[in-house]
Amino acid sequence: MAIEIERKFLLRDDSWRKSARGRHYRQGYIMTGRGVTVRVRTVEDAGFLTIKGKSRGAARAEYEYPIPLADAREMLETLCSGPLIEKTRYLVEYGGFTWEIDEFAGENQGLLVAEIELSSEEQDFPRPPWLGREVTGDSRYFNASLVQNPYGKWKK
Repeated sequence: MAIEIERKFLLRDDSWRKSARGRHYRQGYIMTGRGVTVRVRTVEDAGFLTIKGKSRGAARAEYEYPIPLADAREMLETLCSGPLIEKTRYLVEYGGFTWEIDEFAGENQGLLVAEIELSSEEQDFPRPPWLGREVTGDSRYFNASLVQNPYGKWKK
Protein backbone atom coordinates (compact mmCIF):
# COMPACT_ATOMS: atom_id res chain seq x y z
CA MET A 1 0.00 0.00 0.00
CA ALA A 2 1.22 3.50 -0.86
CA ILE A 3 1.29 5.74 2.21
CA GLU A 4 1.65 9.51 2.11
CA ILE A 5 3.05 11.16 5.23
CA GLU A 6 2.72 14.88 4.90
CA ARG A 7 2.78 17.89 7.21
CA LYS A 8 1.33 21.29 6.31
CA PHE A 9 2.26 24.78 7.46
CA LEU A 10 1.29 28.36 6.82
CA LEU A 11 4.05 30.77 5.82
CA ARG A 12 5.60 33.53 7.89
CA ASP A 13 6.93 35.58 4.95
CA ASP A 14 7.87 35.47 1.24
CA SER A 15 11.63 34.92 1.63
CA TRP A 16 11.19 31.38 0.17
CA ARG A 17 10.40 32.87 -3.26
CA LYS A 18 14.02 33.67 -4.19
CA SER A 19 14.85 29.98 -4.76
CA ALA A 20 11.43 28.75 -5.95
CA ARG A 21 10.32 27.39 -9.29
CA GLY A 22 6.60 26.91 -9.96
CA ARG A 23 4.19 24.89 -12.10
CA HIS A 24 0.47 25.46 -12.66
CA TYR A 25 -1.98 22.94 -11.19
CA ARG A 26 -5.69 22.60 -11.79
CA GLN A 27 -7.64 19.99 -9.86
CA GLY A 28 -11.11 18.88 -8.90
CA TYR A 29 -12.79 16.18 -6.88
CA ILE A 30 -14.97 13.44 -8.30
CA MET A 31 -15.77 12.14 -4.82
CA THR A 32 -15.22 13.23 -1.24
CA GLY A 33 -16.80 11.43 1.65
CA ARG A 34 -16.26 8.89 4.41
CA GLY A 35 -12.60 9.89 4.51
CA VAL A 36 -11.94 8.99 0.86
CA THR A 37 -11.24 11.40 -1.99
CA VAL A 38 -10.96 10.80 -5.71
CA ARG A 39 -9.16 13.67 -7.41
CA VAL A 40 -8.35 14.50 -11.02
CA ARG A 41 -5.53 16.94 -11.70
CA THR A 42 -3.64 18.57 -14.51
CA VAL A 43 -0.07 19.71 -14.04
CA GLU A 44 0.72 21.81 -17.08
CA ASP A 45 0.60 19.19 -19.89
CA ALA A 46 0.04 16.02 -17.81
CA GLY A 47 -3.06 14.46 -16.25
CA PHE A 48 -3.40 12.36 -13.06
CA LEU A 49 -6.09 10.46 -11.17
CA THR A 50 -5.51 10.14 -7.42
CA ILE A 51 -7.33 8.18 -4.73
CA LYS A 52 -6.62 9.07 -1.10
CA GLY A 53 -7.76 7.32 2.06
CA LYS A 54 -8.74 8.71 5.43
CA SER A 55 -6.08 10.75 7.23
CA ARG A 56 -4.65 9.20 10.38
CA GLY A 57 -2.50 11.92 11.87
CA ALA A 58 -0.15 13.01 9.09
CA ALA A 59 -0.46 9.70 7.16
CA ARG A 60 -2.97 8.28 4.68
CA ALA A 61 -3.13 5.85 1.78
CA GLU A 62 -2.50 7.44 -1.60
CA TYR A 63 -2.61 5.98 -5.11
CA GLU A 64 -1.82 8.17 -8.11
CA TYR A 65 -1.96 7.24 -11.80
CA PRO A 66 -1.08 9.17 -14.95
CA ILE A 67 -4.03 9.57 -17.36
CA PRO A 68 -4.28 11.23 -20.78
CA LEU A 69 -4.39 15.03 -20.55
CA ALA A 70 -7.56 15.23 -22.66
CA ASP A 71 -9.31 12.81 -20.29
CA ALA A 72 -8.21 14.80 -17.25
CA ARG A 73 -9.48 18.06 -18.75
CA GLU A 74 -12.81 16.48 -19.67
CA MET A 75 -13.21 15.02 -16.16
CA LEU A 76 -12.47 18.42 -14.61
CA GLU A 77 -15.20 20.00 -16.71
CA THR A 78 -17.85 17.26 -16.47
CA LEU A 79 -17.33 15.17 -13.31
CA CYS A 80 -15.97 17.57 -10.69
CA SER A 81 -18.00 19.90 -8.53
CA GLY A 82 -16.75 23.46 -8.41
CA PRO A 83 -14.94 25.56 -7.81
CA LEU A 84 -11.86 23.85 -9.15
CA ILE A 85 -8.60 24.28 -7.27
CA GLU A 86 -6.21 26.54 -9.19
CA LYS A 87 -2.72 26.94 -7.79
CA THR A 88 0.94 27.33 -8.57
CA ARG A 89 3.11 24.79 -6.80
CA TYR A 90 6.66 25.85 -6.04
CA LEU A 91 9.44 23.45 -5.07
CA VAL A 92 11.87 24.84 -2.52
CA GLU A 93 14.94 22.99 -1.23
CA TYR A 94 15.86 23.51 2.40
CA GLY A 95 18.07 21.48 4.71
CA GLY A 96 18.09 18.40 2.47
CA PHE A 97 14.29 18.37 2.06
CA THR A 98 12.03 19.48 -0.78
CA TRP A 99 9.13 21.67 0.30
CA GLU A 100 6.04 22.10 -1.87
CA ILE A 101 4.53 25.55 -1.50
CA ASP A 102 1.07 26.04 -2.97
CA GLU A 103 -0.02 29.55 -3.88
CA PHE A 104 -3.75 29.38 -4.52
CA ALA A 105 -5.69 31.43 -7.07
CA GLY A 106 -9.37 31.90 -7.89
CA GLU A 107 -11.71 31.51 -4.92
CA ASN A 108 -8.76 30.51 -2.71
CA GLN A 109 -6.66 33.56 -3.65
CA GLY A 110 -4.38 34.68 -0.82
CA LEU A 111 -3.82 31.24 0.69
CA LEU A 112 -0.25 29.90 0.80
CA VAL A 113 0.49 26.47 2.29
CA ALA A 114 3.86 24.70 2.61
CA GLU A 115 3.95 20.89 2.67
CA ILE A 116 6.72 18.46 3.41
CA GLU A 117 6.56 14.72 2.74
CA LEU A 118 8.31 12.53 5.28
CA SER A 119 9.23 8.86 5.54
CA SER A 120 7.71 8.56 9.04
CA GLU A 121 5.46 10.69 11.24
CA GLU A 122 8.29 10.99 13.78
CA GLN A 123 10.93 12.08 11.24
CA ASP A 124 12.69 15.27 12.27
CA PHE A 125 13.40 18.03 9.74
CA PRO A 126 14.97 21.49 9.86
CA ARG A 127 12.47 24.36 10.03
CA PRO A 128 13.03 27.06 7.41
CA PRO A 129 12.86 30.65 8.70
CA TRP A 130 9.83 31.35 6.46
CA LEU A 131 7.79 28.53 8.03
CA GLY A 132 4.76 29.56 10.08
CA ARG A 133 2.07 27.76 12.10
CA GLU A 134 1.42 24.05 11.49
CA VAL A 135 -2.04 23.22 10.08
CA THR A 136 -1.60 19.48 9.38
CA GLY A 137 -4.66 18.45 11.40
CA ASP A 138 -6.88 21.37 10.37
CA SER A 139 -9.23 20.00 7.69
CA ARG A 140 -10.04 23.52 6.42
CA TYR A 141 -6.65 23.44 4.68
CA PHE A 142 -7.28 20.16 2.82
CA ASN A 143 -7.63 20.87 -0.89
CA ALA A 144 -10.88 18.86 -0.96
CA SER A 145 -12.26 21.14 1.78
CA LEU A 146 -11.24 24.27 -0.14
CA VAL A 147 -13.64 23.26 -2.91
CA GLN A 148 -16.60 23.30 -0.52
CA ASN A 149 -15.43 26.18 1.69
CA PRO A 150 -13.01 28.36 -0.32
CA TYR A 151 -10.48 30.45 1.57
CA GLY A 152 -11.91 33.64 0.08
CA LYS A 153 -15.16 33.03 2.01
CA TRP A 154 -13.53 32.47 5.41
CA LYS A 155 -14.18 35.13 8.01
CA LYS A 156 -10.87 36.85 8.70
